[in-house]
Amino acid sequence: MSQSSPVQPPLVTPPALPPLAKLDQLESQSVYILREAYRSFDRLCMLWSMGKDSTVLLWLARKAFFGHVPLPLVHIDTGFEIPEALTYRDQLARELNLTLIVGRNDAALAARTTYVHTREDFPEGSDKRLGRKQCCSLLRTAGLKQTLDGSGPRWKLNLQSNVLELSDDHEPWSGVIVGARADEEGSRSKERYFSPRDKHNQWDVGDQPPEFWNQFKTDYAPGTHVRIHPLLDWNELDIWEYIKREQIPLISLYFDRGEGSRYRSLGCWPCQEPIASRASTIDQIIHELQSGTLKDIAERSGRLQDHEGRAGLEELRRDGYM
Repeated sequence: MSQSSPVQPPLVTPPALPPLAKLDQLESQSVYILREAYRSFDRLCMLWSMGKDSTVLLWLARKAFFGHVPLPLVHIDTGFEIPEALTYRDQLARELNLTLIVGRNDAALAARTTYVHTREDFPEGSDKRLGRKQCCSLLRTAGLKQTLDGSGPRWKLNLQSNVLELSDDHEPWSGVIVGARADEEGSRSKERYFSPRDKHNQWDVGDQPPEFWNQFKTDYAPGTHVRIHPLLDWNELDIWEYIKREQIPLISLYFDRGEGSRYRSLGCWPCQEPIASRASTIDQIIHELQSGTLKDIAERSGRLQDHEGRAGLEELRRDGYM
């Protein structure tokens, strides 16, 4: 008798998994980039302005590292920060047990030659663009450079005493995580997820590495530092919907407090203006964005230094601006 072949059970195709919702896709990609950065750079930090984008980035870092943020958060203090933002910064650092480093260009502040110090010398109707550009260059760009390369002072928040203490760490950071979005303004749309700066902290817009299939270049010559952009594919609406979903606490200046205005983007207090808006809740801000109420109003329109146009801001970014 011939031996019959065993009967094979029919193949069962498993049901297709439902596609991830957009916020889940964005979160997953950002978490992947954060983990890649942490794996690739021994000296890594994250910039934190206390604004909505960089605070979403902080929340994503907590997701990536299971509730812990294993790298320092760096705030560049221009000396003209909104007081509420500084209170929020220190409180959140204590609550989340963060390593908070503050950098500041004390020499420029002591010289009192920036636009913020001398703006009263500009007559009404005069061209203030050069003054604002110089101010950003000194207080933000130069302040950031000297903080990242260790040539300037670094202040570390003592979470017990809530006092900033001078740090003895002057080693440069080779990787810098930033909360920039491609849709925010023109020059940011030219960035990569992993975007190199040379030893002078300058950005060559025309020499960006290709990034295909989640393959990122992270190996560079000594002296190079790399900006990492986990939020590059997010837009403003995504940010607010994620803030709502994750219940992320924000500074109250983003909301109308009964005056018919609020801030859409935060900067130094002398150089920013609110927009006309009665949105006092996250849902109302989301509705403004979905309805097109803000369609013709640039997100950073309240940042006076951004009024100079894309070319001016891109030039600042080439020199190391955030």
